[in-house]
Amino acid sequence: MNNWEPQLVLLHSNDLHSRLEEAARISSCVAHTRRQYGEDHVLYVDIGDHLDRMRQETEGTGGIVNMALLSDAGCEAAVPGNNEGLTFTKDELTRLYGSEARFPVICCNMLDLETGERPEWLLPSTVIVKNGLRIALIGATASYPAFYDLLGWSVPDPVEAVREQVGLLRETADAVVVLSHLGLPTDRRLANEVPGIDIILGGHTHHLLEEAELAGNTLLCGAGKYGERLGRVELALEAGTGRLLKRAFLLPLASWPLEERAEALLAEYGMLARRELSRPAAVLAESLPLDAARESPLANLLAAGVREWTGADIGIVNSGQLLGSLPAGEISEGLLHSLCPSPINPCRMKLRGRYIREALEQSLLPEYTGKELRGFGFRGTVLGSLAVDGLFVEWNPGREPGSKITAIRHRGTELDDEREYIVGSLDMFTFGAGYLPLREGSEVQYYLPEFIRQVLAAELNKPEALERCRKLRYRLID
Repeated sequence: MNNWEPQLVLLHSNDLHSRLEEAARISSCVAHTRRQYGEDHVLYVDIGDHLDRMRQETEGTGGIVNMALLSDAGCEAAVPGNNEGLTFTKDELTRLYGSEARFPVICCNMLDLETGERPEWLLPSTVIVKNGLRIALIGATASYPAFYDLLGWSVPDPVEAVREQVGLLRETADAVVVLSHLGLPTDRRLANEVPGIDIILGGHTHHLLEEAELAGNTLLCGAGKYGERLGRVELALEAGTGRLLKRAFLLPLASWPLEERAEALLAEYGMLARRELSRPAAVLAESLPLDAARESPLANLLAAGVREWTGADIGIVNSGQLLGSLPAGEISEGLLHSLCPSPINPCRMKLRGRYIREALEQSLLPEYTGKELRGFGFRGTVLGSLAVDGLFVEWNPGREPGSKITAIRHRGTELDDEREYIVGSLDMFTFGAGYLPLREGSEVQYYLPEFIRQVLAAELNKPEALERCRKLRYRLID
């Protein structure tokens, strides 16, 4: 049954998150496959989250390095993931995808909020003919309307948007392939609810399908994350019946060399990024220490900045957002980026006092401050303690967990467990990451496109803020 020669080799990558060396290995593998089978027998696509602003080359070039690597690898279609759509402004995406990319960008469920239309650089789908096969590619991305709205995008239901495109393309295509940055649960929904899809190439949830799933007649594929694998799907039309034959594999990439042109691009754009990020962000007369496990001036400064940025009464952030102390002297944008790399946005919410108290109690326990965390935009290592502004906390380390705090004062008055307070915090807490009581807020307002490192940069240039962050918010008592 599987003893047939492929007419087309379809290669797919996803969720590289700016592991640029792995992008260079992918270039090697794609180039080798094209030499082996011929240009007309190979199709390479990317499923989104190629960009990640935690990487200095991406930050310093505004993502141009990623577009250069994808273009040089001969990418023939790509989908914007949420990491592209939510961490770059509309103008930045227009520059990246409209000017820098040398491949079609496809997504059927991303529209300009103002016009209801797609921008010129974005297509809902595309049809590519290779070795006599008509391959219909449909792109879709994960929907985060609360965030996309603030950036000027409408993201309608991806299942219905894909269904519409399948209806338009199915009759004239030999294969209908969905490039899905939706996650495996939604991919399974698509396979079960939308007839006519032959293959779903998945991303977003970083799922690694060593063996592709078959749901009805739809093959579901996923190549994991960070460019550790490259997906490979082989296609052919069965002689006599014209039935589409398909089989899928994953190719490990660790042993592949960096492709020479890609390696040269990394060096070139690395120099450009270092030059761009060498600009001064602030000058400090004294160092600002950080301690992830307990109160420290740098985390206090961030808490105060988020409170002021959002116009809140109280600021609450986790110290794990910061990866080190700041020295005295000139602070470059690159140093600030390296110590605060997460694409996390400030937010404002109403939060009852009891949830604030519960979160602060958790923050006094090593199982929380030392907890490793992944995802939700967090690019640190451990969660860290909670830094606050607008509160003063008294606590006794000898008391039982959950009851160590003896007093919390806001504006000189004891915190009321039943009162709602206006709190400035971080978007990731509203997703249920880290300190779970902080997800209980209501009337949540997100602040985009600013990242918390921009908030921190603003505070570093305020003498009064630099003085105030050294004043303790937590007091140890017997």
